[in-house]
Amino acid sequence: MPRIAYFDCLSGISGDMTLGALIDAGADVKKIESAVQSMGLPEVSITASEVKKYGFRAVSVQIDHPPEHAHRHLHHITDMIDGATEISPAAKTLAKKIFQEVAVAEAKVHGSTLEKVHFHEVGAIDSIADIVGAAVALVSLGIDEVQSSPVPTGTGSITIAHGKVSIPAPATAEILKGVPIAACDVEAELTTPTGAAILKAQATRFGSLPAMTIDAIGFGAGTKDLPSQANVLRVLIGTVTGSDSTSIESDQVVMLETNIDDCTAEQLAGAAERLMSAGALDVFQTPCVMKKGRSGALFSVLAPTHLVDELESLLFAATSTIGIRRQTLDRHKLARQDSSVETKFGTITGKTVTLPSGTQRFKPDHDAVEKIAMEKGELASDVRLAAQSKFTE
Repeated sequence: MPRIAYFDCLSGISGDMTLGALIDAGADVKKIESAVQSMGLPEVSITASEVKKYGFRAVSVQIDHPPEHAHRHLHHITDMIDGATEISPAAKTLAKKIFQEVAVAEAKVHGSTLEKVHFHEVGAIDSIADIVGAAVALVSLGIDEVQSSPVPTGTGSITIAHGKVSIPAPATAEILKGVPIAACDVEAELTTPTGAAILKAQATRFGSLPAMTIDAIGFGAGTKDLPSQANVLRVLIGTVTGSDSTSIESDQVVMLETNIDDCTAEQLAGAAERLMSAGALDVFQTPCVMKKGRSGALFSVLAPTHLVDELESLLFAATSTIGIRRQTLDRHKLARQDSSVETKFGTITGKTVTLPSGTQRFKPDHDAVEKIAMEKGELASDVRLAAQSKFTE
């Protein structure tokens, strides 16, 4: 069964909290230290100790190293990772993926490029150790998948290398695009760029705790003491059960809905087309009877989380509605991939989906089927049947 790590981010996430939680869950701190030292950082030492946060025990990680003032670029860090002798290939790939998330965000907010952008806080040795250490720990614990709760960022402001900024810091906010944010009124920076990047690079789903059998739990301590809750990251590790198999992917979407009785069918069709072009996952209408017995339509738009505001504005502009409802929904999807089959009519493209049982099913693309049917003078149903039969041979 696939092994999963669920990140419970009630008090946010940072690099040191992640590393502490994974060490508490069973990762070997000495192996992590050796891995970091092999990057050309022999004087770095990593220690883990138990602390109390608001009455709860957690592991705090301390990273000691000589003073430095280096501002590293992405290629510097990549070269350090590639040259490390005590980091597995899988951990190297993951660490570089995490740094790539940070670099893309930093380049965007500073109007630079991946080649020219340089890291400040994230390029420091302790942050390098946090990211590489987390990658080494996740691989050593045999984690196949990472899932997470929605992420709180905190409120207020902090001072960084570029001056005073609002929370979430610009790079953190950029990294968290598309990630569900949890409402939080704690006046502190709860989620750092490092923590956000670890999740963005790994997490396949954000939502509630999945169906799983837990065999290890780790608590990683943050540096601050919060006034009303424990500043800890909890990581639950175990195996997925039931429908939470690797053939089922999970994410969150937002349903935008409105009841309309004063738009023509042409207007609603035009609105649906514009919404789909703007990135909606699906748009559909359900006939309904509204107040005073008027016929209407329940107009529904399934939106990815990062496009909700844009699609809502378009829905207001393209229809006569004056009110829209929002619902955040957990969504499960069968794993799928583009594929094709060779039939007597020609090549038919489509998608192959994997069922929880492990068996596969092929669904021909409707437009491809119709095009070949028209070219060959055949019935679309015969072309579709031929494609499905060829796949099952």
